[in-house]
Amino acid sequence: MNKKSVKDIDLKGKRVLMRVDFNVPMAEGKVTDDKRIRASLPTIQYVLDQGASLVLMSHLGRPKGGPSPEFSLKAASEALAALIGRAVQMAPDCIGPEVERMASALKPGDVLMLENTRFHAGEEKNDLGLAKALAGLGEVYVNDAFGSAHRAHSSTEGVARFLPAVSGLLMEQELEYLGRATSNPERPYVAILGGAKISDKIAVVENLLARCDKLIIGGGMANTFLAAKGFAMQESLVEESSVDTARAIISKAGSKLLLPVDAVIADKFEADATSKVVPVDAVPVGWRIMDIGPKSIEAFTAALKGARLIVWNGPMGVFEMPRFAEGTYALARVLAGSGATTVIGGGDSASAVKKAGVAKQMTHVSTGGGASLEFLEGKLLPGVAALQDR
Repeated sequence: MNKKSVKDIDLKGKRVLMRVDFNVPMAEGKVTDDKRIRASLPTIQYVLDQGASLVLMSHLGRPKGGPSPEFSLKAASEALAALIGRAVQMAPDCIGPEVERMASALKPGDVLMLENTRFHAGEEKNDLGLAKALAGLGEVYVNDAFGSAHRAHSSTEGVARFLPAVSGLLMEQELEYLGRATSNPERPYVAILGGAKISDKIAVVENLLARCDKLIIGGGMANTFLAAKGFAMQESLVEESSVDTARAIISKAGSKLLLPVDAVIADKFEADATSKVVPVDAVPVGWRIMDIGPKSIEAFTAALKGARLIVWNGPMGVFEMPRFAEGTYALARVLAGSGATTVIGGGDSASAVKKAGVAKQMTHVSTGGGASLEFLEGKLLPGVAALQDR
């Protein structure tokens, strides 16, 4: 993606308005996982090192129609202050006379955190009045929130209409690595898709099939493809409305498409269920598929051998339950030792490589679940489209 980055412009003495993704998990008024805050640190540090002042904005959760203390970004601002070792002022709102006064008083090196942008209903409607008010708080706009780039909101797309708009370093990294998966990939290129639903990923399947050398499908969505081949899935999750689509994809994809050959099945959807391994065409009545089996792991491992680029989005089974996590973790370990460029879509896939203890061995773990999925579909994300071209 040929978009301008924060490194392409002069920031000295400027007031930078930066969209970050501080939509972090909280408990009892404290941040319980600061991964997303840490992900924004390189850009924050770069901007401050250039002699700029910084106004940060983000959403947090889904507040209903107005300010709500449990969705305040105050705890996130305190977590950030501890990480960067300097004071972070907390604004009472994201717009308004008091916020304007605080922003205009900033000196180089100062940091101001705006309150949750979703405390204003106009944010999710991409209200241009709100966008213009936000834009008035800075002289340059930097978007480093890839996880929100697929949404055309006031703080992601709207502000870019009023200020010079460039990507942050995290956004730039996301565009570079996910861009490799959709244009000019290294070959052999293998894509892995998992997760529960095929309906969410039909466009991704079709887009990746046109570009990759092999496509591995596991997880709940594989059941719909197996049902399309005529196998009885019994109590397994199957999207009946997508069976015909799956059948058409199977016939179009030919040998490019790899599906599980065996499965770990359970007699109920519970962590302590009775389980066993069976071929995918022999699921007994009353049982359901919960993970890929050892022969599938073997076949998928062989398909990944020698790959130069591997893109993975979605787990191979119900990995939240330890008994049904082995398929997902086994593939994570294969990727970690593959020597390939490994790009992990956000959401469950990011969580899976972390739980498998191999996140640090991946080339790139995306910070955006929905955004990475839409990017892999080939969609131009509104928050990215709004940035200036090089």
